[in-house]
Amino acid sequence: MKTTTTPWLIGAALAAILGSLLTAGCNRGGQETSDSRPRVALVVKTLNSPFFLDMQRGAEQAARQRNVNLIVQAAEREVDVERQMQIVENLIQTHVDVLCLAPSGSKELVPVVGKANRAGIPVLIVDSKLDEATAKHDGVATATFIGSDNYEGGRIAGAHFGALFTNATDLIVLEGIPGHETADSRVRGFRDGIKPFPQLHVVASQPADNERDKGFNVMQNLLQSQRDVKGVFASNDMMALGALEAIRAAGKLGQIKVVGFDAVDEARQEIAAGNMEASVAQNPEAMGRLAVENAVKVLNGEKVPDYIPVAIQLVTKDTATPPQE
Repeated sequence: MKTTTTPWLIGAALAAILGSLLTAGCNRGGQETSDSRPRVALVVKTLNSPFFLDMQRGAEQAARQRNVNLIVQAAEREVDVERQMQIVENLIQTHVDVLCLAPSGSKELVPVVGKANRAGIPVLIVDSKLDEATAKHDGVATATFIGSDNYEGGRIAGAHFGALFTNATDLIVLEGIPGHETADSRVRGFRDGIKPFPQLHVVASQPADNERDKGFNVMQNLLQSQRDVKGVFASNDMMALGALEAIRAAGKLGQIKVVGFDAVDEARQEIAAGNMEASVAQNPEAMGRLAVENAVKVLNGEKVPDYIPVAIQLVTKDTATPPQE
């Protein structure tokens, strides 16, 4: 006897298969969301910078070693303080276990750190300090600060110019983002660093928002008005590299000494080639690693120091090593 399969039986079989697939998919999703590892968030200023990519790399390495579920987020641009605030607020809503924050605004981020305090989420500050007076006024607490002495780095850069130039010399300063603790400390340190050298004169000091394009544009304009300039201090390497491009375009490569800050790979290459004078090296990879390691300690109830320093040094042609291929 010949049997036939009715359309409704075929439909039922297909529905059963589809249902089992959907159930399997939901189970996989449930396994991902039930991750029992500590959730540590690292919020940096931008991921469009080699400096913060190095910081992310160090954090990810430590997260693997410590079995941590690491979440790394950032605004697209370093100047977008409001977006960074939104990112932190969203992470508070999802109740991460610990927040590691490199604040884009030393004053602006204080209120959201206060929200993290009230939510019971410990906060570790990385790279740039919160404004101490504002934090104290608002009763905001942090577990530690992990970073370099930006003031001392600027002072070292200023002293280097003093050793370079013995005659009267005009200098330009590219400041970074106005009001940011990191850039302000670096510029303040630089100005104090050149004080013992009366032959050095800052003839122009302008912000370029820590961005390469703006560093190029500001430097290009200043080369028109400050024709005798012999040295440039930029409070980060992105601006320094932009300034270097403007100097190259003006046919003045080798005539103007450029000192940056961060010693990113491209800056090291330019220093090794003799095109850029120097850069103050931090260690962002160590900052990221230390942030995660100390986040785990805080979660475990261990006491961590109020300040965890990361060493700095001046990288010159004698010490610059191009990145490995």
